[in-house]
Amino acid sequence: MNIVGITACPTGIAHTFMAQSALEKTGKQLGHKITIETQGAMGIENELKKKAIAEADVVILAVGCLIEKKERFEGKKVLEVGVQAAISNPKKVIEDAMKLVNS
Repeated sequence: MNIVGITACPTGIAHTFMAQSALEKTGKQLGHKITIETQGAMGIENELKKKAIAEADVVILAVGCLIEKKERFEGKKVLEVGVQAAISNPKKVIEDAMKLVNS
């Protein structure tokens, strides 16, 4: 499965990057192609390319605040969870995203 996503927390520091790391590591372990953009204190980092979004089967938004450019995902299957869920149980988040694709 091809997954893209965004992680963002209100302060935009530690939790944003912890969630990114957890999702990318777990996604790769499960055999998925996964690319995560971060939005935080430093602004948008690793900004998702239009092609990556177009080719994605699902979008995971692990966020605890408003994000920029959310309209890019219009028409895509989107799973929105809290940042903490992505940190504490990234496998479940990815499994829930897969269920969304298969529903």
